[in-house]
Amino acid sequence: MRPAGPPSRDLPPPPGVTLVPGGAEVAVYAGHADGVEVALFEPGDVAGGSERRVALAERAHGWWFGFVPGMAAGQRYGLRVDGPWDPERGLLHNSAKLLLDPYAGALEGGVTWGPEVYGHAVDASWHGELEQRSDLDSRGAVPRGVVVDHAFDWGDDTPPGRSRSETVVYEAHVRNQTMLHPGVPEHLRGTYAGLAHPASVEHLTSLGVTAVELLPVHAFTHEPHLVRRGMPNHWGYNTLGFMAPHAPYAAARDPQGVVDEVKGMVKLLHAAGLEVILDVVYNHTAEQSRAGASLSWRGLDQRAYYRLDERGRDIDVTGCGNTLDLRHPVVCRMVLDSLRHWVQEYHVDGFRFDLAVALGRGRGDDFDPDHPFLVALRTDPVLSRVTLVAEPWDLGMHGWRTGQFPPPFLEWNDRFRDTVRRFWVGDVRATAHGQPAHDARELATRLTGSRDLFGARDRGPTASVNFVTAHDGFTLADLVSYDHKHNEANGEDNNDGSNGNGSWNHGTEGPTDDAAVQARRSRALRNLLGTLLLSSGVPMLTAGDEMGRTQGGNNNPYCQDNEVTWLDWGLAPWQEDLLATTRHLLAVRRALPVLRRRVWLLGRPVDDDGTLDVQWYAADGLPMGDRWHGEGTRLLQMALAPAEGAPDGALLVVNGTDREVEVTLPHGTSARLLWDSADERPRADDEPVSGAVTLAPTSLRVYAT
Repeated sequence: MRPAGPPSRDLPPPPGVTLVPGGAEVAVYAGHADGVEVALFEPGDVAGGSERRVALAERAHGWWFGFVPGMAAGQRYGLRVDGPWDPERGLLHNSAKLLLDPYAGALEGGVTWGPEVYGHAVDASWHGELEQRSDLDSRGAVPRGVVVDHAFDWGDDTPPGRSRSETVVYEAHVRNQTMLHPGVPEHLRGTYAGLAHPASVEHLTSLGVTAVELLPVHAFTHEPHLVRRGMPNHWGYNTLGFMAPHAPYAAARDPQGVVDEVKGMVKLLHAAGLEVILDVVYNHTAEQSRAGASLSWRGLDQRAYYRLDERGRDIDVTGCGNTLDLRHPVVCRMVLDSLRHWVQEYHVDGFRFDLAVALGRGRGDDFDPDHPFLVALRTDPVLSRVTLVAEPWDLGMHGWRTGQFPPPFLEWNDRFRDTVRRFWVGDVRATAHGQPAHDARELATRLTGSRDLFGARDRGPTASVNFVTAHDGFTLADLVSYDHKHNEANGEDNNDGSNGNGSWNHGTEGPTDDAAVQARRSRALRNLLGTLLLSSGVPMLTAGDEMGRTQGGNNNPYCQDNEVTWLDWGLAPWQEDLLATTRHLLAVRRALPVLRRRVWLLGRPVDDDGTLDVQWYAADGLPMGDRWHGEGTRLLQMALAPAEGAPDGALLVVNGTDREVEVTLPHGTSARLLWDSADERPRADDEPVSGAVTLAPTSLRVYAT
């Protein structure tokens, strides 16, 4: 460690707080400011009476920095920035406002929504065009940063190191997963510690997933319109601190304890062989538009941190009021520093980037797959070795970019979602009403990894994250139980959430005791799960879908922190059957390497007898040839030759028709039935079959060959 004191230097120290003997070096970017002070507070001082200020006397390249004596782990602090107030030029400096350090390692307190957090005149609804700078002191309105000690006993913790081909992602919410779990002690439910409790971990490992993808755990706050309605931002896509964990998810109450609890969670999940992927939101922040709050970045230097037009107004491609500007080197560095922070200090295994197109929009605002930020991710010695998953769209012009991210990115495959929903739900509904249905050509493309989307740049089928549902939209059970969304509880007159769900209630809206309707719904659930878990690519399950979780038809419960979103562990018999089905399908996927190949299936010979890596057959057992179009093409057989070194190949037989069909297995095929979606619960059947078999209506089978 260097000696204490503030020697003059040409370059600033690392951003944020760096502890040194006798205090800390602090560096903050405020490129258009006239002065920056560090405001120090005693623990427990809510009103701010203990505040003392230390000016950062040195400046270089827009960075303000200096030595703060006595600053140590546990110190509560904020920033005060003086400078011009010129909204037309995008300058919103106000030294009366306390601001959060973007590099704070922990937060204490929350946002008190009132005039103090805006830094300008506001109307009765707390919003309105900027008029003047407010002199209201916001000491008690904005959370304070806390200096933390990142020393932690990691023991022999090592990343599970799963290959893409064996990865199965489980998208979960820290609170939802255990709030009602009877095996988790009550004081740990809904917390990081609760997620890592043995009862919670046992469910994940017995299910057969390999990675837990957590909805945002960066520190976040609630939007004013939700606060006015007495509701929370439950999903967390409203980041306030990119380096700090969200404290309310912890059983611990002190900031240092929160940090240690998150690390303990990761360590325990790793010990169980589970990777941890974080859903991260770097496309926007909690500050909303320039007429919104001034909590951190906007008061430091909004011209650097946000995309602005020529009048200083936000360019919003996120639907959240602002867009972080990763064209700026300081912003790009902040995001990269945050990512490395979570890998190096918290040992996480990867990230899913929310609205990732917004992160790759270049100087002309168009998406650029070679954007400096994306290049940096691909070349960084730390970040290029972890899992990187893009949500390949945003809300801006030409925002849908599925298949256009560079390697090594994986991408959420919305085309897989839409195709599988349409084939097993929308088309079956159309057939039931005497309307034409789609053929199986696009389904065949999705079964084999979506080469039409990911075939460029030698990416392979594991670039596709296959999913049928995610946190937003209907759950799997609701997808087959509701024709329409039912979001009235969200307080937006049912106007929020998507109207295009591709769903079908199978004859009755919502819950029903009709046995025939229940049977059709259960069959549809098994078809959807089977297609997801038997396709090439990386499958992603949404937490609770494995046991038929419902949200009562709410397809946008972002503000529902209650029984609507919490997993209910009291299962009905049909839910027990569905859970057993999911476990069985994942066991089949593990047992047949050919279902999780890393290279494309192209119909190439794999041995001297002419066997191809993939072959397509019709119901008569003969090659499909030119019979992909027209009558009968909702039935197909996909034969996969054994992967190298594996004894068994696989045969998937799809019957998308509404009638029982006799199918002749391909000539010379001797197959063992591993699973039939017509069965309510998986049954063992090791007797080999050949020749003709009978498939139930709208059903899917997988054989080992």
